[in-house]
Amino acid sequence: MSHGALTPKLAGRREEAPRGKYWWLRWVVLGIDAIVLAVEVALGWDQLAKAWTSMYAANWWWLVAAMVAAAASMHSFAQIQRTLLRSAGVHVKQLRSEAAFYAANSLSTTLPGGPVLSATFLLRQQRIWGASTVVASWQLVMSGVLQAVGLALLGLGGAFFLGAKNNPFSLLFTLGGFVALLLLAQAVASRPELLEGIGCRVLSWFNSVRGKPADTGLEKWREILAQLESVSLSRRDLAVAFSWSLFNWIADVGCLACAAYAAGDHASLAGLTVAYAAARAVGTIPLMPGGLLVVEAVLVPGLVSSGMALPNAISAMLIYRLISWLFIAAIGWVVFFFVFRTEKSTAADGDDPPTDPGMRIA
Repeated sequence: MSHGALTPKLAGRREEAPRGKYWWLRWVVLGIDAIVLAVEVALGWDQLAKAWTSMYAANWWWLVAAMVAAAASMHSFAQIQRTLLRSAGVHVKQLRSEAAFYAANSLSTTLPGGPVLSATFLLRQQRIWGASTVVASWQLVMSGVLQAVGLALLGLGGAFFLGAKNNPFSLLFTLGGFVALLLLAQAVASRPELLEGIGCRVLSWFNSVRGKPADTGLEKWREILAQLESVSLSRRDLAVAFSWSLFNWIADVGCLACAAYAAGDHASLAGLTVAYAAARAVGTIPLMPGGLLVVEAVLVPGLVSSGMALPNAISAMLIYRLISWLFIAAIGWVVFFFVFRTEKSTAADGDDPPTDPGMRIA
């Protein structure tokens, strides 16, 4: 074999990305989850059989209601995006925004590394719609903050109504912190010039440490602020976006409640809310697409503790996951292949669009 034939193989080996220090940790956690799941299946086979019977005999009207609630949750995602982009002068049609979120959700919940792919896809779509890179990135971050605050508020509310009334001041303090965070984000978004002085001082200090001129990077920083000046997030827009963010979680809790009723049982609303918030929180851990195994492991005990029988809790969990995860993801893939697969990316690959709001309508 010639030396030339070996070169591509050696080059391919050199291009392989090195493993991280704790690359094995993910597989250990997944292995433990698989072992626990196998033990639970072996010990609770009778309960699983009852759960399957309960799911097979599910009430179809409650199944339809769960689907409607899941669709309402997805609708709210699009409304959050439209509200935030509209504050930056980018106007997007509702159907276009919803289609993008359905497709992004399918990428996020069914593929390895899905959240990164989903964020990249949404960023690209917003560039096509006319948002600058800075505005599109700001929208993604702001949307994530609003949803995190909404989920935390939902979980705290559920815990409070479950009986965590001994120290209401801690709840008020937490809610006050959330409100302060939202008002700070609104102030920064509506008056980005407040950041100019801070950014100049930080750049000057950073450049002095690096031994570079004090104004290095200052022009780029001012360019970013100039793009952020197109954002005019009023308190009304912030309230609307946060309301849609909270409605997103409420609709998803409604989907879970409908799944419980479809399984022939019901849980306390507060317990259901806490179980949902806990499952959603651990579902953000990027071990498996869609939080597979992790969400189920938290959701079922939470439903049982909220008053449901174990077979019905398992059945409700399966119905909820089939609708809110697989059903919605299937719709997203259909939308992706028929709407976005052949879409041209010239607008997304070009320069940042002009800041005139009248020129940015999708």
